Amino acid sequence: MDEWEMWDMHDEVRLSARERLALLQIEANLRQDRRFARRMGAVRHGVWLPAAVLLLAVASGFVAVMGIRTSDPALLWCFALLWPLTLFQAFRLLCRAGRPRSRPRTGAQVTPWL
Repeated sequence: MDEWEMWDMHDEVRLSARERLALLQIEANLRQDRRFARRMGAVRHGVWLPAAVLLLAVASGFVAVMGIRTSDPALLWCFALLWPLTLFQAFRLLCRAGRPRSRPRTGAQVTPWL
């Protein structure tokens, strides 16, 4: 049930405009709280972490190959900086994949982790 359906219910007690505004502000604050959303099982993972891991892996591979082919110290240093960041993000992705999922509610769509 969304906010508009809630206001159209005729059997319930009507809220004043001030009370509705206060309720909407409270709900907006609760939606922004990541820890609360995680505890309620409403966290939806986006595609940003897998995309970041993929981009970092491609960039690390490219810089490593070019650094070895040209023996340019700047490219080798770029690889030395990119590779640990790539490993860290890949570790985060693996941790997220291994985390137990909450059961989806009826009618909720199951989304893959990747």
